[in-house]
Amino acid sequence: MNNTRFATAIHIMTLLAKMPGAWVSSDFLAGSININAVIVRKELSVLREAGLVESKKGKEGGSRIAKKMDEIYISEIFQAINNSDVLGKKNNHPNPKCFVGKEINNNLNSLFTETNDLVIQFLSKKKLSEFAENFG
Repeated sequence: MNNTRFATAIHIMTLLAKMPGAWVSSDFLAGSININAVIVRKELSVLREAGLVESKKGKEGGSRIAKKMDEIYISEIFQAINNSDVLGKKNNHPNPKCFVGKEINNNLNSLFTETNDLVIQFLSKKKLSEFAENFG
């Protein structure tokens, strides 16, 4: 995943975990991350679909963590927002006449799957509450 989606999502989740029960606005979250609130709202919708966040609209609205932080594993956050392999993308059009080119994507699929599985396995041992302990 060669972007900041995971960093953004874990930032959001950590802030919400440190403010349990509070309805936190996307503007507040965006200010902490120093990004546009539209990006925060997009990630909140993904986290909401995964059951990690709940939101309400209106003047007193916002988002809050949907479960206790010690019930959430970092792997859940990762899997909610992950839309690409950890190692990136395969080669789009390798030369099928080349002895490497014709087999590269099949072999990359195995490598990518194994790597993603290892990352998820590692993150499934880490709770959001443990991560959140690093912050005041």
